[in-house]
Amino acid sequence: MTAPAKAYPLVSVRNLSKHYALRTWWGGKASVFRAVENVSFDIRPGETLGLVGESGSGKSTIGRAVTMLNPPTLGTVAFEGTDLATLSPLAMRGMRARIQTVFQDPYAALNPRMAVGTYVAEAFKLHRPDMRRLERREAVAGLFERVGLDPRFAGRFPHQFSGGQRQRICIARAIALKPSFIVADEPIAALDVSIQAQVVNLLQDLQDELGLSYLFISHDLRMVRHLCQRVAVLWRGRIVELAPSDLLYENPRHPYTRRLLGAVPVPDPAAERARLAAARTEPESSPSEGGELAEVAPGHWVAGH
Repeated sequence: MTAPAKAYPLVSVRNLSKHYALRTWWGGKASVFRAVENVSFDIRPGETLGLVGESGSGKSTIGRAVTMLNPPTLGTVAFEGTDLATLSPLAMRGMRARIQTVFQDPYAALNPRMAVGTYVAEAFKLHRPDMRRLERREAVAGLFERVGLDPRFAGRFPHQFSGGQRQRICIARAIALKPSFIVADEPIAALDVSIQAQVVNLLQDLQDELGLSYLFISHDLRMVRHLCQRVAVLWRGRIVELAPSDLLYENPRHPYTRRLLGAVPVPDPAAERARLAAARTEPESSPSEGGELAEVAPGHWVAGH
């Protein structure tokens, strides 16, 4: 699955930083926590960019900053050439029909006191107030069928569904307004292994059908390789390697990327012992290796080289 050739990126992130002021006590000196620092990347139409890294590296922070749920401290996020930070609240509200998010915990994303059909229909109430009730009901039924759910389930409540079904409901809400770009923030992390592949296949089918672009945030490196055309590796709030998926997995250049890939379990005792031995000899990354990205091969960018 390849992204269609376009002259412009759908999403262009430049020098994005997110800082948080730390609380001070007893007149102490104010300090700043730099969660994300100087991150840049592009996402082309129809492309899936994977964002990987250990917990606390800033992946979800980038996802929320890109969608302006938690605007960046510095830098720009351009969607189809428009800087989102310059939009008024009303204009940004209209833009949200084109930019959606699928969160990690589907149960927390749903209103436990609201029928799931009503939850999905809220997108139409907010952005298409001209739709009649019958039209909304038919649209919700069509969305349920598209994500593999029985439309008769629309009157049920979140606690009556499994985790995989809840995530399908959240995906139905995300695609209701036919967006162009979706941030999938670890959408399979809270699901059983047997369900994860079904949700990923659904995301791929929707991408092929609707021409969606994804920023796919995940810990699952094998799933990222399966789903994403390019992968960005995040370390301490900075991108340290960015490359096409196959190139990054077959020839990782940054020490942190090699250690991250070396942590993936292998279902073979001999190969697992070799993996652990190689991981022990892999040198630790240093702060100097989180600097500016340099292109070491066509499309392969590495920090500190």
